[in-house]
Amino acid sequence: MPIDKRVNSAAEALNDVSDGATVLISGFGGAGFPNVLIRALREHGAKDLTLVVNSATHRFSLTHELLDAGLVRKVICSAARGHQKEPTAFEKLWVAGKIELTCLPQGTMTECIRAGGAGIAAFYTPVGFGTELTKGKEVRRFGERDYVLEQAISGDLALIRADTADRYGNLTFRYAQANFGPVMATAAKLAIAEVRAVEDDPIDHKRVQLPGIYIDRILAVGDVR
Repeated sequence: MPIDKRVNSAAEALNDVSDGATVLISGFGGAGFPNVLIRALREHGAKDLTLVVNSATHRFSLTHELLDAGLVRKVICSAARGHQKEPTAFEKLWVAGKIELTCLPQGTMTECIRAGGAGIAAFYTPVGFGTELTKGKEVRRFGERDYVLEQAISGDLALIRADTADRYGNLTFRYAQANFGPVMATAAKLAIAEVRAVEDDPIDHKRVQLPGIYIDRILAVGDVR
């Protein structure tokens, strides 16, 4: 029987997401936000979520809808403040003590996710040593430098945005659209990609930027941000 990872709707793609899930969501700058799937996750209504995102406040991302709906317990991110003049939904919740925050340097966060996908439990890095971001973490000296122990990050679900897919789940991205998507897909038990289009024929191996082995479901959403 041929493999076909296409689903007919975002609701179908997310129908088995449970309360308490750790959700990795791609997106950087203005590219790669899986907003159709994010909105469907809000409508699905799973609670007590932990979000792993680059930014908790980006204006092009619909993650604020999950926050506004009270579905998020904790955010792990590398940017917790937005450029808006008024406090964001996340900032209001954090100041009120209604949500947890773990803030990591961007490269460290990416490596934590990559480690999670590679089965590496933790690693040492000099980034952030001596700052508030690494306060309370284990420190070890190698040579002439001090290094901080960082734990790997893995998740129950990854939501990513790509440009095209084939029915086998192989993906292509447009430029910066890839951002955190490939590493997040490797680190999640269930990875779902929303794409502009699904090609009729298998994507040529030279064009594949994320192999379908890492993707469980794909949803064609058309040309949306």
